[in-house]
Amino acid sequence: MASPMLSAATAPLQGAGLSEFSGLRSSASLPMRRNATSDDFMSAVSFRTHAVGTSSGGPRRAPTEAKLKVAINGFGRIGRNFLRCWHGRDDSPLDIIAINDTGGVKQASHLLKYDSTLGIFDANVKPEGDSAISVDGKGDIPTYVVGVNADQYNPDEPIISNASCTTNCLAPFVKVLDQKFGIIKGTMTTTHSYTGDQRLLDASHRDLRRARAAALNIVPTSTGAAKAVALVLPNLKGKLNGIALRVPTPNVSVVDLVVQVSKKTLAEEVNQAFRDSASSDLSGILEVCDVPLVSVDFRCSDVSSTIDASLTMVMGDDMVKVIAWYDNEWGYSQRVVDLADIVANNWK
Repeated sequence: MASPMLSAATAPLQGAGLSEFSGLRSSASLPMRRNATSDDFMSAVSFRTHAVGTSSGGPRRAPTEAKLKVAINGFGRIGRNFLRCWHGRDDSPLDIIAINDTGGVKQASHLLKYDSTLGIFDANVKPEGDSAISVDGKGDIPTYVVGVNADQYNPDEPIISNASCTTNCLAPFVKVLDQKFGIIKGTMTTTHSYTGDQRLLDASHRDLRRARAAALNIVPTSTGAAKAVALVLPNLKGKLNGIALRVPTPNVSVVDLVVQVSKKTLAEEVNQAFRDSASSDLSGILEVCDVPLVSVDFRCSDVSSTIDASLTMVMGDDMVKVIAWYDNEWGYSQRVVDLADIVANNWK
């Protein structure tokens, strides 16, 4: 499988010396065989030295800095968003060194540089040749959601999952609801922007509804997001379920959750619980919005979920309805970078 190798460079950061972002290099720098195992991949750690000044003999070198080598397997919407999110962070413990994708180098370079949703990438992106790398997945992969259970990450696990974008939106505020009010059962509907898996015009697809033209229809389809919450909050196993409605928008989605709770409450109390968590343990993950906004206003939101406070409802003091917005590409990609940072910082 051919994989694109790209270089994306920007002007050096002030004071960064030679340590500025050097882009994606040839996989010749990646000490892996074509039949490399996941252990081989995860054990690859890069070392970068950087200039901190000059002397008569040339640049002085600072102590070597260890960085976790990262390869992106699949350079679609999330892969490209991930790279942009990583590129925008100073002092990241990650070093992206390879990309594996079914498309060609020219196509990958162009799609990274020019994005219909995110705009033009402020970096000099250019192809640097071809190579191949693949890492096989496997079943029973441990799942982590940042802000929910990522603090339980086990460094001995060679392959982990960051769950889906919808699970990353749902799990943080479900955690708050369950802790504060006790969830008995509930259902969720995500009104979700169409994705690359759908068809532009009617065409064959294993899901007959997704076979229909994405830009012309509201497409009901399955989602495992609600059930997947139980992977990160085991006490909710069997209590949540849901569906997705794919709609003709390119990005940003919204979750509509209805749950029965064991503790009687009011809408104001529910919103206050969200505000308390958003300013403490879920800071940077959860936000509460009091302004009447629409989907486009949440594009490139860094958080996993934004509660639309004016739409929170309580019926009969024990049935709670919550609406939460999320950028299903950018916000999710931020969490992928966060989880990769956690892996790097816990490296043995």
